[in-house]
Order: sequence, then structure tokens, then C-alpha cells
Amino acid sequence: MTMTSDDRLIVALDVPNALAGLELARQLGNTVSFYKIGLGMLTGGGLALANELKQEHGKRIFLDMKFFDIGATVTAAVRGIAQYDLDFLTVHGDPHVVRAAKEGAGGSSLKILGVTVLTSLDRGDLDAGMIRPGDITEITLERAARALAAGADGVIASPQEAAAIRALPEAAGKLIVTPGVRPAGAELGDQKRVATPARALGDGADHIVVGRPVWQAQDPAGAVRAILREITAS
Repeated sequence: MTMTSDDRLIVALDVPNALAGLELARQLGNTVSFYKIGLGMLTGGGLALANELKQEHGKRIFLDMKFFDIGATVTAAVRGIAQYDLDFLTVHGDPHVVRAAKEGAGGSSLKILGVTVLTSLDRGDLDAGMIRPGDITEITLERAARALAAGADGVIASPQEAAAIRALPEAAGKLIVTPGVRPAGAELGDQKRVATPARALGDGADHIVVGRPVWQAQDPAGAVRAILREITAS
């Protein structure tokens, strides 16, 4: 039985290189319409893979680079990315970075998503990084609000904060994309703030990102179909 893709599901191609990414995309076929390509594959042909999947296979592409630098450098980097006609690009949610990224995106259709607090971090990690004291959810909400106010098209946030971010006045009409999503029964890996696909979408996420539960599965296409069933049943 074939199953129609659902672009609310973004599959992370966290594999070593473009050849492995193409092979996984071949296995997944029409069950997946949206892929994330991250920094880990940049030196393994990630940009070429993004372009091939977009232009030759008609997939939507989320380039997860998490840019952070001085404004002029971010603007130049995003201007270069915008030439590829991709869909989403992440930058750190600091307002000066978001503003610079939006300038680089210009009149393109590239959506700039601000990173709030990485889903692998907890309060102890923030302490080690000298981030101000306080509840991690409150800090995430404040970073989201500031990124959106600075012009971000959306934010990346833990599923556990999706509902609270969706309720922010600044979030009206904006995207919420949630990594750290694990289907029921899946291992957590290095993620500390997680939720199931149905819960994340129910709490206000527009897109969920799933990686390991797909590419580590013996049957990746079967894993995707199970996630799609979970989404459509919610």
C-alpha cells in the first residue's frame, strides 16, 4: 500500500554524504516530500544534494545551518543560499542575526527560521554556557518572541514549548518547526526535550523534524509510513 506524503513531516538526512542522502531519498520515494539537510553534511556535498532533491526530484528543502556571525557576514551567506531556491534556512534567533538574514534573503521565497534553545540542551548546559539564570521554557519563549519581532518567518523550538510559542502575539502567521520529535516507542538519542509527532502538531507546530527513527530503521520507508499514520490519526 502506498501512502501519500505530508509536508508537515520533514525527514532529516543526517547521513554522512550526498550519496547516502540520495539513496535514503530513493528508498523513501513518494512517502516524503520535505527533507532537512544539516551542517554535518555540508562537507559531504550537502548543498549539491539540496539542489538535486529540489530541482530534479521536486522536494522541499530545509537547510539547517544555524548561522551566527556579524551582520554583514550573515547577510552575505544568506544571499548566497537564496540563489538555490530552497525553502527554509535556520539562523540563531538573536535579533541582529535574524535582521541580517532577512536582508540576505531579499525578495526570495526562502523562509528564515530562528533557533531558540537547542533541543539537546537543559538548564545545566545553559549554566555551563553562562546563559542567564531562569526557567529554560521562559528563556525559549523570550528568544522566540524577540526573533519573531526581528522579522523571522518562524522559529525552531522543542515540542514542549510549541503550544506556549503558538500563543505568543508575535507568533501570529509564523511557522513553528519542532525537532526532537520521537514516534511512540522510539529511543531518545541525545535529545532531552521531546514529544511524539501527534503531540507536537497538536500543540501548534507546523512541521516536525524526524531523523534517527527514520534513517536508523531497518525499513526507513516503513518507519515513515508509521509516522504518517500517527499524524493522520491525530
